[in-house]
Amino acid sequence: GSCSLTVQKPIRENGVRPFKPAQTPTDTSQEPYLAAYPLPAGTDASHPEAVAAATAVRERLEKLLETNGQRSVDSFHRELGSILWEYCGMERNAQGLEHAITLIRGLREQFWNDVKVTGHGEELNQALERAGRVADFFELAELMCIDALHRDESCGAHFRAESQTEEGEAQRKDDEYTYVAAWEFTGAGTPPCLHKEELGFEYVELQQRSYK
Repeated sequence: GSCSLTVQKPIRENGVRPFKPAQTPTDTSQEPYLAAYPLPAGTDASHPEAVAAATAVRERLEKLLETNGQRSVDSFHRELGSILWEYCGMERNAQGLEHAITLIRGLREQFWNDVKVTGHGEELNQALERAGRVADFFELAELMCIDALHRDESCGAHFRAESQTEEGEAQRKDDEYTYVAAWEFTGAGTPPCLHKEELGFEYVELQQRSYK
């Protein structure tokens, strides 16, 4: 899509990218990590982006408290976990992943319309904290299935039923998937944006593994 981005990053001889401790750079235009340098001067809680973020958080918390539905947070959490266990576990296939995405989206809609969170928002409220985490889990669970569906190969311990050798071994597709997939959140209800960080193997030969 229009948001796609590919970044070339070399890899060392042992196949591992060198670790670079966070530090304050002198040229921030070449530094991709926001946490590595101070925010621009004049950036404080009154900044429009900060105000917008704080407002969004307050509205989200108020929504969770005001829904006053019939189902507990734990019941949604358990059902979401069951979906992932069944369709996005060690072995998965395209049909199951597509079904899981549909189930997750439907369950998320139920969550925002029928969850019950006790307590108030002006004090320490572990029920509200847990509800916020489970709300985030819905986004993460959907993304896990989207990523698994996108990567149409068997890799490591994750086995795609459609991608196996005649002997039933995991079939990798190194010519198509030698990159790190970084998905950008683009808003609730909108497709995530894929950014690819290409992996270069100068000293390591990629080859099919046997897991027997």
